[in-house]
Amino acid sequence: MKNYQPHSDLLAGRVILVAGASSGLGRAASLAYARHGATVALLARNEARLEAVYDEIILAGGPEPAMFPFDLGAADDRGLENLVGTLVHHLGRLDGVLHSAYQFFNLTPLALQTLEQWQSMMRVNLIAPFALTRACLPLLRQAPDASVIFTGESHGHHPAAYWGGYAVAKSGLETLTRIWSDELAADDGVRINTLIPGLVATTLRARTHPGLTPDSLPGPDDLMPWYLYLMGPDSLSVRGQIVECAP
Repeated sequence: MKNYQPHSDLLAGRVILVAGASSGLGRAASLAYARHGATVALLARNEARLEAVYDEIILAGGPEPAMFPFDLGAADDRGLENLVGTLVHHLGRLDGVLHSAYQFFNLTPLALQTLEQWQSMMRVNLIAPFALTRACLPLLRQAPDASVIFTGESHGHHPAAYWGGYAVAKSGLETLTRIWSDELAADDGVRINTLIPGLVATTLRARTHPGLTPDSLPGPDDLMPWYLYLMGPDSLSVRGQIVECAP
């Protein structure tokens, strides 16, 4: 997939919801999806940053996106149902969801991590992706083919010291992917996969690997072939997979 070259209208006519669209990989994916024809529903807490991504898409000539300022850390079932209802009202359909929002504190031994930190990381990194996907599922099932992408983490896939609650939550996404894919019938139009970006030059990676210079790592745009492939129709047969981005 590293050398995947999608055609320019890969996502034409589709509506893609990107959670965590205001920065990092979520921002890069929002721009990439719009460049390939999608109407992007931008979701994040920070409205000012959302507006900046909105403006970037418009300036690049992409379809007009929609903005949904929303705090996944404080979400409940009713709030998510209202969110999906608003999305339907404004955009009429939903063809895919990318979960790129995250909560991370710092690398510390488990003995120093607090219950409050774990609760926050579980809510944003695991519970919210589950609950938002569940709320979107009836709408996704109306699409000819729909894709849900969870964003995993290398240290959730290969556990290591000091990653604590963040890694545990991210590893849960892999289990969630497999369970949900088993529950969805083979002929169901919705496919769910987890994508593990690996080392990439983002603000999160600068915090966890301060000794690595950004120039020594791939940038978010370098990973977009994976994000486009898994979101578009070329990956129809890929279901319940944990995909690691190759360097």
